[in-house]
Amino acid sequence: MKKLTILLALALLGQTLSAQVFTDASAFHVYGKASEATKTRYQRLPAELEGVSRAPVWRLGTQSAGLYIRFRSNSTSIHARWTSTYESWLSNMNPTGVRGLDLYILVDGQWKPAGVGRPSREKTSTDCLVKNMTAEPREYMLYLSLYDGIDKLEIGVDEGATLEPSRVNSPKQERPIVMYGTSILQGCSASRPGMAHTNMIARALDREVINLGFSGNALLDLEIARLMASVPDPGVFVLDYAPNAHAPMIKEHGEEFFRILRDAHPDVPVIFIEDVIFPHTLFDSEIRREVEEKNIEQKALFERLKKQGEKQIYFIPAAKMTEPDGESTADTIHLTDLGMKRYVDLVLPVIKKALRKAHK
Repeated sequence: MKKLTILLALALLGQTLSAQVFTDASAFHVYGKASEATKTRYQRLPAELEGVSRAPVWRLGTQSAGLYIRFRSNSTSIHARWTSTYESWLSNMNPTGVRGLDLYILVDGQWKPAGVGRPSREKTSTDCLVKNMTAEPREYMLYLSLYDGIDKLEIGVDEGATLEPSRVNSPKQERPIVMYGTSILQGCSASRPGMAHTNMIARALDREVINLGFSGNALLDLEIARLMASVPDPGVFVLDYAPNAHAPMIKEHGEEFFRILRDAHPDVPVIFIEDVIFPHTLFDSEIRREVEEKNIEQKALFERLKKQGEKQIYFIPAAKMTEPDGESTADTIHLTDLGMKRYVDLVLPVIKKALRKAHK
């Protein structure tokens, strides 16, 4: 009897799975890219930078942080099947954030989280993201993995259900926010892709954000500045490289990096952010000294630009990032979801101010 019950359950499961029709996601546009000329579909850096960018920057650029697709369906459930590039694993990060997917549904003009794609132990994962819905058309946004690449992605819907490109322009693509930074900006240690602060900012502004975060490698590489400058009609540039760039590096290359952006876009605001006063700097004197030196150079760069007559520049000092409880990180450096939310609360008003003054 027990064996019969198990066989019946497996048969029912097989029927459920066979009712799903999978479609390659190449039918849908990929958003969040600085360039469309990538080597493969779900990469961030253009193919021309292979062999030009440092090896770790190139590899990180093949990871899909900040990228997403949008589609429309009347299915009662949404499934996904995806093949990761690297089988990445981080000791300070949830696997759903590293290699998973994150699904949002548009409800009354607001994007609401609906479910995640949990990665398997293999390169190819299959998961049901949301189920038991009424059969009515909905708009979907699917965020891709933060710390792995995606070689192939398929969307599964009920047999007979529609699956088509999105009919809404949200987040809007006009005047995107282009952000450059470190592992924190790439999304470490968000629990799921939608909680990376760049994605939170995009939803809050209803405006596309381009994530150029490179874990451990925001070292003011000038080809990245040129890539940022190549983005058509950007709204704001955000420079959050200080947690990686050393003080001499900021002194030597900071203005040159800025000039590439400014020469291409004379009226686009640029926001400079100091290094975070991490919780462990209270005890680690070497890190405290390093952070202080970086911030001295970052502030000096900003003041020098102001003296040169630059108007559309903004500065977020470390003092405003200091939190009294120190409870926003997974490892005293990388931000949990709480830390990501606090980051957004700090940076978002400055971005809004810059947009308002530049485009009034």
